[in-house]
Amino acid sequence: CPETGAPMERGVQPMTITYKGQSLTFDMPGWYCAASGESVHSGEDMKVSDRALNRLKAQVEGLLMPEEVRRIRKRLRLTQKRAGQLIGGGPNAFQKYESGDVLVSHAITSALVLLDRDPDGLSVLKERTAAA
Repeated sequence: CPETGAPMERGVQPMTITYKGQSLTFDMPGWYCAASGESVHSGEDMKVSDRALNRLKAQVEGLLMPEEVRRIRKRLRLTQKRAGQLIGGGPNAFQKYESGDVLVSHAITSALVLLDRDPDGLSVLKERTAAA
């Protein structure tokens, strides 16, 4: 432990984050010191909290959750790369949206909601991309 020098144990503890008055509690992995209450988190551990914060922000801001992005993309029969090319964000964007690593923008949310209601709109995007 950086605080007491006591041994730390690898584990998971509840952590609560707050965004615009809304809170979310999730299981945070890390190294924990029982003596001081200190914790140490790796980069992989921090991905857990970053993804939880992105979920909370999406909920508060009315954006699509990662599983909804994936459901709509699959319904449209697009690969992640093709979805990024047609809908926006680039070739790796949908992998990041669907993993929760990146928050979906309002514009991408709107486009996906419209395409979910009317998948034929995808032909307009395909024509636009083909002409470019």
